[in-house]
Amino acid sequence: MLERTMRRSGETGTLFGAAAAALEEVTSGRRELRAVHHPLGFFCLPVLRDGDQGICVHVFEPGASESAQLTTSPVHCHSWELTSFVLYGEVGNLQTRVRQDPLRPTHRVFQVHSSPSGVDEIRPTSRLVRCEPGPEQTSARGQVYRLPAGAFHRTVVPSGSSAATLVLGRWLPRQSDLSLGPVEGTAHRVVRQTCDAAQTARTARSALRRIHGHHPQ
Repeated sequence: MLERTMRRSGETGTLFGAAAAALEEVTSGRRELRAVHHPLGFFCLPVLRDGDQGICVHVFEPGASESAQLTTSPVHCHSWELTSFVLYGEVGNLQTRVRQDPLRPTHRVFQVHSSPSGVDEIRPTSRLVRCEPGPEQTSARGQVYRLPAGAFHRTVVPSGSSAATLVLGRWLPRQSDLSLGPVEGTAHRVVRQTCDAAQTARTARSALRRIHGHHPQ
């Protein structure tokens, strides 16, 4: 239902309402999920997992990246199609051109295998590439942006600013989660840090206040 709503303009109230309802369930204790410090520097609140689809709220706050552990680069692509609705703040997506270049590579491509336990297995591939920045698309409160599976990009939120998005993902089985890392990088694993109940509730309350406009950007 949310996916259909995102495709239509003029129904942003439904999307704000859905995000607020999910966050209120977290703050009231009716929903016992825990936020996760995502390696890319935001809090992820996994609202729903249903087969190959998922819904999350991503909350970007100053200082949120301090507990994250990024061992590759911020440039990555997903195994899933992403449709994202900006709840508040501004979110930029910097598209990245990636081409094979075994002679003068800037990066190696790594596969990221994430397990439900929160462990990311990061494995180097034989792909050596050169990447160059492409166009940036910036979306503000009430706007929707989409990213196809396999599109390399990095997410940019202005320094010192807050933002949040309601994210719908649809997994595609033939795609992989990839990240660009050091040319000489090796296989390793990263354990995602889960927030406790108090931190999760603080994050949800902070997002709710901004959604309701008490602390506009």
